[in-house]
Amino acid sequence: MGRVHSPHPDLAQAKQRLRQEMRARRRNLSPEQQQRAAHSLAKHLVRLPAFVRSRHLALYLPNDGEIDPGPLTLAAWRMGKRCYLPVLHPLDDRRLAFVRYEADTALRPNRFGIPEPDFRRTSRLAPEHLDLVLLPLVAFDRTGARLGMGGGFYDRTFAFKQQHQVWRHKPRLIGLAHSCQEADEVVRERWDLPLSAVATDQGIITTHDHGLTW
Repeated sequence: MGRVHSPHPDLAQAKQRLRQEMRARRRNLSPEQQQRAAHSLAKHLVRLPAFVRSRHLALYLPNDGEIDPGPLTLAAWRMGKRCYLPVLHPLDDRRLAFVRYEADTALRPNRFGIPEPDFRRTSRLAPEHLDLVLLPLVAFDRTGARLGMGGGFYDRTFAFKQQHQVWRHKPRLIGLAHSCQEADEVVRERWDLPLSAVATDQGIITTHDHGLTW
């Protein structure tokens, strides 16, 4: 993928303000609120046909107040699904690799302090072979626009979905968030990935990919 250009300074400042506001909102949730949200999120997603059909599923370990997909991971394991965690790619640390995640997988902190499996494990899966990717976000709107932390890791890793105009095909991308992270509008950049849906503790917000309910 070519270089990702920086947005206009005014837009960049607006995005940073929105980032700060939404990060503060989710960090201010109490441990009890976080726990309830995590279980509510799992209840909504386990009923989603796209989740039920998936065999290879990418999730994440929560950081900075992100909604926790932990209960959903436990449900996925019970359903016999193969789960994967994102890992900073050692040959290109602007992109992500996906390494198999099991209950006994050893983890170590990456350069951001986020635990991740060892890339050298042989049980990895190329991004294009995943069925479903559940990814964190900082803010979202009802159109499926997503504001991340600003590193662009997911956008670069899954850029092939836009380059080949296969955004409707796998892997489907679903953003996970607390409902309080919803914004009136999140401005899209040309490199931003369109989400098939956003899942929150309050339910599933389907955007343009109605195939999720097949």
